[in-house]
Amino acid sequence: MELFRIKKDIPFMRHALVFNILSLITFLLAVFFLITRGLHLSVEFTGGTLVEVRYEQAANLDNIRSSLRRVGFKDLLVQNFGSPQSVLIRVPLAGEGQEKQQSNKVMAALAADVPGATLQRVEYVGPQVGSELFEKGLLALALVVVGIVIYLAIRFEWRFSISAIVANLHDVVIILGCFAFFQWEFSLPVLAAVLAVLGYSVNESVVVFDRVRETFYTRRKMDTPEVLDHAITSTISRTIITHGCTQMMALSMLFFGGEVLHYFALALTIGIMFGIYSSVLVACPLVMWLGISREQFIKQPPKSEFMEEGDEIQP
Repeated sequence: MELFRIKKDIPFMRHALVFNILSLITFLLAVFFLITRGLHLSVEFTGGTLVEVRYEQAANLDNIRSSLRRVGFKDLLVQNFGSPQSVLIRVPLAGEGQEKQQSNKVMAALAADVPGATLQRVEYVGPQVGSELFEKGLLALALVVVGIVIYLAIRFEWRFSISAIVANLHDVVIILGCFAFFQWEFSLPVLAAVLAVLGYSVNESVVVFDRVRETFYTRRKMDTPEVLDHAITSTISRTIITHGCTQMMALSMLFFGGEVLHYFALALTIGIMFGIYSSVLVACPLVMWLGISREQFIKQPPKSEFMEEGDEIQP
């Protein structure tokens, strides 16, 4: 399906060095902010007190958040739990043995500003549990990366595999760098968004690389930069349709999904924008610089014993 077709190939590879210098600067800035500022981890990773309350009527989550913030709770999570009447509240760690005081403070704040809440349960999540959860999240991210490398190496060739994984890690690091710079809360939903962006970017890279391989077979007179330009140009319509629809979904969650989905949608929005850029303007130049050529896809038949020395096989 195509919305439009560009007849003349756009010379992307002519400006490949400029694009990759910009990418390198952005990547280094993201790494710098990750090292110097670090991620602002949510309650799931740092530990805290979990309080479940229930109202007779549908709870007003915005009023609950405002009430708790007025009494000093900054990094908190308030969301419905199973029904509009049940509310799950997570407040930051205040020290072991103080979960009772934390829950009492939460209930006192709700009774003052949002009365009608009935306490259902209180649980305490220690920092050790949160740290273990964070480590498992990083392990999941590493396993996804390894799986992508293996898949691309089998489907295409090692040059494509390296280029795609560098481009996709470029997206992940920039997302994390944005969260570190602005000190946005990094939670489990954000980690899920990062993993989703990895898979999403790989899909775009596979589409472009598939067209590159096809062009090597069908356009024998093109050199490698021309093949890459043609592959990118011929997939632009598909890229606009796919990424445009996905970005609209992410933006709708960002603006209308409420506070619970805000950072999840924000991570997706950043990842989709940079995923388009990296799959086209980072992965393809890297493939070119790694020395991809037509000969790696089209094997020449062996020379016949009747051919004389110096004769060439015509494709």
